[in-house]
Amino acid sequence: MDNRSKTFAGFWLRTKAFALDYIVILGYLIALTLLFLMINGLFSGVQWLFADRIQAQFVAFLLVTFPVTLYFVISESSARQATWGKQRLGLRVTDHNGNRIHFWRAFARTLLKFIPWELSHTLIWEIYFSTDINPSLINLGFAMVYILIGLNIASVVVSNTKQTLYDLLAGTYVVK
Repeated sequence: MDNRSKTFAGFWLRTKAFALDYIVILGYLIALTLLFLMINGLFSGVQWLFADRIQAQFVAFLLVTFPVTLYFVISESSARQATWGKQRLGLRVTDHNGNRIHFWRAFARTLLKFIPWELSHTLIWEIYFSTDINPSLINLGFAMVYILIGLNIASVVVSNTKQTLYDLLAGTYVVK
């Protein structure tokens, strides 16, 4: 791809797109919460889903992380090449030639993007369920979350192609 002919999306534009996407995610989370409140009100039986740390994390992954991952993967590998938020701002996710990325590349990109998110979920479940938790390990885990987020932000800011660390690893670009 001729980098001179492309306008790469920088930090603030990508942040605005994600904020718009978070409206979609928030709508899904609100609907899911209301559904669970309704089911629990009618049957008083959803507490068992969150009985222990492993089960709670698995259920949360299936109900939250997996659908959100699919939203990003399907949207960014589609003919539109963008999530709803990116579309609103005229952004597309491309490969090095400016072409649409395939499902598995979008999947890899999204998995890499969500590592800090999923690591923080794991740490929160650990804090919630464990009484004898080692605070140093939790602090180390959250430090890793912030380091990964910081590396992604730094990468967008300093890279000529405005790629995050997960874009560099997946071989993807966000262009205007």
